[in-house]
Amino acid sequence: MSAINYSDKIPNNVNLSEDRTLQRALEHWQPNYLQWWQDMGPDGSQNFDVYLRTAVSVDPQGWAQFGHVKMPDYRWGIFLNAAEQDRKIHFGDHIGEAAWQDVPGEHRANLRRIIVTQGDTEPASVEQQRHLGLTAPSQYDLRNLFQVNVEEGRHLWAMVYLLHKYFGRDGREEAEALLERNSGNADNPRILEAFNEKTPDWLSFFMFTYFTDRDGKFQLCALAESAFDPLARTTKFMLTEEAHHMFVGESGVGRVIQRTVNAMNQLKTDDVGKLRAEGVIDLPTIQRYINFHFSVTIDLFGADQSSNAATFYSSGLKGRYEEGKRVDDHILKGNTYKVLEVHNGQLLEKEVPMLNALNEVLRDDYITDSKGGVDRWNRIIEKAGIPFKLTVPHKAFHRNIGTLAGVKVSPDGRVVNEQEWNQKVEEWLPSDQDRAYVGSLMGRVTETGKFANWIAPPVMGINRQPVDFEYVRFN
Repeated sequence: MSAINYSDKIPNNVNLSEDRTLQRALEHWQPNYLQWWQDMGPDGSQNFDVYLRTAVSVDPQGWAQFGHVKMPDYRWGIFLNAAEQDRKIHFGDHIGEAAWQDVPGEHRANLRRIIVTQGDTEPASVEQQRHLGLTAPSQYDLRNLFQVNVEEGRHLWAMVYLLHKYFGRDGREEAEALLERNSGNADNPRILEAFNEKTPDWLSFFMFTYFTDRDGKFQLCALAESAFDPLARTTKFMLTEEAHHMFVGESGVGRVIQRTVNAMNQLKTDDVGKLRAEGVIDLPTIQRYINFHFSVTIDLFGADQSSNAATFYSSGLKGRYEEGKRVDDHILKGNTYKVLEVHNGQLLEKEVPMLNALNEVLRDDYITDSKGGVDRWNRIIEKAGIPFKLTVPHKAFHRNIGTLAGVKVSPDGRVVNEQEWNQKVEEWLPSDQDRAYVGSLMGRVTETGKFANWIAPPVMGINRQPVDFEYVRFN
């Protein structure tokens, strides 16, 4: 494993200079990427000096350095975790065999599909967040947005490297297509529906980075188990960066809640009209945003029963979350798992072969993990002495994929008829009025140490800097 050399045109720790064909191919792709960043990346950010972290090694103790960087000069590169000597496949039909250093022909199409789908989400979220910098509530938040954006860009590089190195002409064509699709484009949209949704305001951004980037964590954890060693090593390093994105989401929503409960106590009211007149985001609206982002995100795990999921696992392409900590045979041929179905207007559990239910296994692990942050948000409300509890909705609520697609289920898990759904949908999901109100609060705050009225400052700054540090220098 070589050190990361920043004098190279493409910083990397994969000895790129030793493979001239690959190096030329990636150097040919690089200007297209930079043009995509110019056209579809953060709006109006070209001349700012931003306090960003940059990977300087893959060593957990010293992998990043911080400093002010002009956004278009950020050095995107290719970084893989160090290889594990004599690594063995530890699940599926090939258990105990040596991990693959190249792509077995019979798994080529499936591996390419997995890598392309993961790769497609990375630029999509940059495109979704493109205009948010124009309404940032503080320099601190603007810096966090840009950090998320440059790292999503680097995650795209991670997948493009694999496509170029291991998939020949097909891989090069797929790498080009990753820059041609655009989030929300009617003619050429992103592959997964959640990545074609708009991210129009900062509450949506915080929810996206909490819930949807957490889906990224679980998908990357499952791929970090892969028998295809270069994919496992790539995704392990991506996870190091993903943690910050979820921190931005969790702390962002927490700070919105903190400001709201402060206003509730100051005004001695929970009246939505009065709180909105004060310019803060009321708790029921925050709950509706949770309901929307959570339900859209759990659809990303796919159908509750999937022959593809079974194939990916048995072939060794994609494991479960924390596969190594599970106490079973890691082959799962005779195992079962419970999934939901609607029978006579009731939600019932049904036992199915676990191999076919692996999307549901990953979804349930994700749901457990998601609840942890919501519990921490509730502690802010509780500490303020306010009798209100945020929840994640039932996993059958507002689903558009799998057995539950289109079934009308309330957030508390009751199957409801069309009439009740239509009567209550605006209590359960953000209405146009909610979105317009939240949008009306979005005004740009750029003065060092100042924050928009609807959000509390963070408890501490980034990298031990003070909260009123100059995170962005506007030139």
